[in-house]
Amino acid sequence: MKTTFLLRSIFTMLLAIPLFFISCNQKPGDKDLLPGDVVKNPNSADGTLEEVDMPVLEFEADFHDFGRVIQGEKVSFGFKFTNTGKTDLIISNVSTSCGCTVPDFPKTPVKPGETQKIDVRFDSEGRRGFQNKTITVSSNAQPSNQVVRIKAEVILPEELK
Repeated sequence: MKTTFLLRSIFTMLLAIPLFFISCNQKPGDKDLLPGDVVKNPNSADGTLEEVDMPVLEFEADFHDFGRVIQGEKVSFGFKFTNTGKTDLIISNVSTSCGCTVPDFPKTPVKPGETQKIDVRFDSEGRRGFQNKTITVSSNAQPSNQVVRIKAEVILPEELK
């Protein structure tokens, strides 16, 4: 019985030692790591915002109501925005809450002071009733994600009368 316990203990230690070395893969002199001063995060732990030259994504309007839309109709709207910051704004992604909503956004940097738009197309095919969709814009601005919304009431053609 003591022999079984001893063999189990030795086996467990033999497994634990390589796992320890694998999990501690970082070496003290590792030169591939980036220094901390390269990261430009204007947010501090106490919630205050440092004054850093960053792009600022400012929408003219963050909501659009299409009103009543006949089922099957495709409608679109352009969310105008301006980079009111001091450096180039880069939009990395625009995602939507539904496959029925398709965004088109600038793929090149937006210069400070420049105005552009994000076009959003809503396809009402197969939809009915009130629709609320969100569009999340990911960029190098602070905050890095901003949300705009669209709304519509999808009706059948015979309800139009």
